[in-house]
Amino acid sequence: MQDLWKVILLGIIEGITEFLPVSSTGHLIVAAALLDFQAAGSTFEIFIQLGAVVAVIAYFSRQLFEQVRRVPSDQGVQRLWLGIVVAFIPAAVIGFLFNDWIDSVLFNPTVVAISLIVGGVIFLIIERRPVSDEGRTTELTAISLRQALFVGLAQTLALIPGVSRSGASIIGGMLAGLNRQVATEFSFYLAIPTLGVATIYSLVKDLDVLSQNDLVYLIIGAVISGIVAWMSIAWLLRYIARNNFVAFGYYRIIAGALILVLVLLGVFGS
Repeated sequence: MQDLWKVILLGIIEGITEFLPVSSTGHLIVAAALLDFQAAGSTFEIFIQLGAVVAVIAYFSRQLFEQVRRVPSDQGVQRLWLGIVVAFIPAAVIGFLFNDWIDSVLFNPTVVAISLIVGGVIFLIIERRPVSDEGRTTELTAISLRQALFVGLAQTLALIPGVSRSGASIIGGMLAGLNRQVATEFSFYLAIPTLGVATIYSLVKDLDVLSQNDLVYLIIGAVISGIVAWMSIAWLLRYIARNNFVAFGYYRIIAGALILVLVLLGVFGS
């Protein structure tokens, strides 16, 4: 259990970054490399996202229960969840087909750094455009299947560590005609199947190579990340109501540049 403090720190990092547009997986890859944490391999970075899934369900539990009650008769709720299924499919298919290649080739600090910088530049470009809610979708239940598919295609970019699932899906939603608040909430809902299935698949795939200590670390990391993620959701929703993503764009560029410097200095491998 000598790595327990590293697990706790990584769980906090995951909880803080999962729903911010800065890439939780990218932060975990870099942090794990800096901490020389190798338990459970890449399964750890994926599995502890389960805490974030539980956090979303807990935070939106009232709305979710209400939607379950209304889904048999409410066409808006039916369209919302059909849209979530449509948005989930692209990343699920591509992730399943290329999972091993992604793990072996893309899960490294250099890829994370480049993705952070490129994503940050894109954030700054998009956020400098004049934006108005006029003509935009302002209700979750009004999202069209075309908009949902566009969000799903955007989310596939987040299979590259450092891109950010939440960032890709929120920006994708805004480009598809959703207002910022609806795009953010849809991203949270989309996290339930996306992160849930990715977590289960990663665990099942690598279960035979995980030790008892690894399983303990996975559970502890998921619990801690869930608690912190729950608090992050509330903060992000308040932030989005008053601000854009420019600050995150600058953060991504600075963080990516620092990681590249560390790579060049040989602090961790490429």
